[in-house]
Amino acid sequence: MNPIRTFRNWRRYSETVRELSRLTDRQLGDLGINRGNIASIARTSI
Repeated sequence: MNPIRTFRNWRRYSETVRELSRLTDRQLGDLGINRGNIASIARTSI
């Protein structure tokens, strides 16, 4: 895989995890997400 693409994917994953982690449990619940699913949801954003 291209190193630039790998870096961009990692950055997108990290940003998604960071943004979702900042939400409260209630906000996550409104979106149908629980804290245990954040990493897997972030992986699908790549």
